Amino acid sequence: MPTLTSPSPDDVPVAVVGAGAMGAGIAQVAATAGHPVALVDAATGAAEDAVARIIGSLQRLEAKGRLSSAQLEEVVERISTADTVERLPRSALVVEAVREDLATKRDLFARLARTQPADAVLATNTSSLDITAIADGIPDPARVIGLHFFNPPPVMRLVEVVRGAESGRDVLDDATELMRAWGKSPVRCTSTPGFIVNRVARPFYGEAQRMLMAGVADAATLDAALRSAGFRMGPLELTDFIGQDVNLAVGTSVWEQTDRDPRYEPTSLQQELVAAGHLGRKTGRGVYRYAADGAALGAEPDEQRLAELLEGPIETNPVARTLAMLVNEAVDLVHRGEATAADVDTAMTLGTNYPKGPIAWGREIGYAAVADQLAALDRAFPGGRYRPSPALREGQD
Repeated sequence: MPTLTSPSPDDVPVAVVGAGAMGAGIAQVAATAGHPVALVDAATGAAEDAVARIIGSLQRLEAKGRLSSAQLEEVVERISTADTVERLPRSALVVEAVREDLATKRDLFARLARTQPADAVLATNTSSLDITAIADGIPDPARVIGLHFFNPPPVMRLVEVVRGAESGRDVLDDATELMRAWGKSPVRCTSTPGFIVNRVARPFYGEAQRMLMAGVADAATLDAALRSAGFRMGPLELTDFIGQDVNLAVGTSVWEQTDRDPRYEPTSLQQELVAAGHLGRKTGRGVYRYAADGAALGAEPDEQRLAELLEGPIETNPVARTLAMLVNEAVDLVHRGEATAADVDTAMTLGTNYPKGPIAWGREIGYAAVADQLAALDRAFPGGRYRPSPALREGQD
């Protein structure tokens, strides 16, 4: 079987397991890059439906002049479907994009290990589960890695290339180069809970929720404060856009995998929203209520209160408080050796559209100043959530 770095993509067959939005998007990316792609899903007809969606996506690109009709036909011809995992053709790379459940993924990888070539790379698109746990029991776990794409895969450039405890360095290197060949911007990290993006981003959501619960300001004013710092969306409107249930599930996964570290503890506000079925835009109600056209109702900020917050102390300043926590999380991740500073900033600017990477922000604000801000927060809200990373005082990143 050719390696992932074979000169011709025609020689590197790819299989994708799971034909939802992520699986279909990954299949489209691989086929567009020139690979023969086989798509399979446990649900009858799902893979065929995914191919139809891919064709629709390609037709929209054609209409915009970004793809010729001949290129469209070539991409579609590269995509096939299989009835079962066992009937997938022999592949150099298999990417799974099934539901976010450890038992399901482990069972799938055991089946792939039995039916795919011994040198096939087995990659999971998990957003937060442990790569090492997924690979447990697989012969030659060196070939098991994470390839975490972001939604929608044909548009989003970022891919987190994730190393499990036994993932082979050569496999990771080859996969990284393959992602670059696919036009992506890969970043490397170890299998820390939430990897880079979903771990470092936790405070962006959590601080606003805690300030809303404490009555610091209304949701619209808190969101306006973060937009004033260059974020495209405020944290509360963003969780409504993502889906409160989806955001809570990722946050809970990170919290559980870090032995319930108070830094990542989900808020009762978000738990209550999910329990009530107020999941955000998709249900017409979340933090905000939504009109039929999707516009948020009552989302006008209190301009006077906004000005007061931005000039106020760290405890009630949404921007300073959120940035301090983002910088702390990013610096701590780098300090633990789980990713480089450059990869953290790349991940957060590409994966979450932050106006600046948190490491760059920390250098700008000053690590000592961030440490002092966190110390003040720790005094105001004891319990461990705001403990400063030792690296802040050491000036490391």
